[in-house]
Amino acid sequence: MIALFGGTFDPIHLGHINMAEQCVNELKLDKLYFLPCAMPVHKAQPGITDAHRLAMLSLATKHNPQFTIDHRELIRQGPSYSLLSLQECRTASPNTPLLFLMGMDSFNSLPTWHKWQEITELCHIVVYQRPAEKLANCEQLTQYLAQANTSERELLAQQPGGLCYFLAGDTFDAASSNIRNRIKNRENTEHLLNEQVRQYIEEHHLYAE
Repeated sequence: MIALFGGTFDPIHLGHINMAEQCVNELKLDKLYFLPCAMPVHKAQPGITDAHRLAMLSLATKHNPQFTIDHRELIRQGPSYSLLSLQECRTASPNTPLLFLMGMDSFNSLPTWHKWQEITELCHIVVYQRPAEKLANCEQLTQYLAQANTSERELLAQQPGGLCYFLAGDTFDAASSNIRNRIKNRENTEHLLNEQVRQYIEEHHLYAE
């Protein structure tokens, strides 16, 4: 199986790492690809350069051999439509199960994504639910889950895409927006960031203004 984890990673934090580790461990994956986006369609443009985001992502993931960074969206530039990356992966691996990892907040907004129903056909959606997060009351998601939701991880390996799986296991409550505010206000972030990432932010004076 091929697993992709997209996001701005602005900055990459321990919640992201926990989420990726849960996915790798629970679904018994050999690799998980972090997919940093260049120009997010559903979020504000990152306030720092792609180079800084990529450097922090490298620091946070380098100690786990199961983690790899996929640069395709940074190279492509333009709006980071997940559909394009998934189409490219599907073309390269027509019959391989493809997983797309996302948080509950992203899943709740899925019906607003560009051609979202094509996305759900190209891959399996794997959803990580942070503390206090709930499924949105959305008819489109309800209809999708009625035919796609599964709690049997073995099924994910038996077909290329089309299913939705909710991750169980430990949760870690962290959000990049909150971390940026904490840095701006000179509040402690040691419990939220990889130490090398935290040092990088301090050395380059990121998010201070």
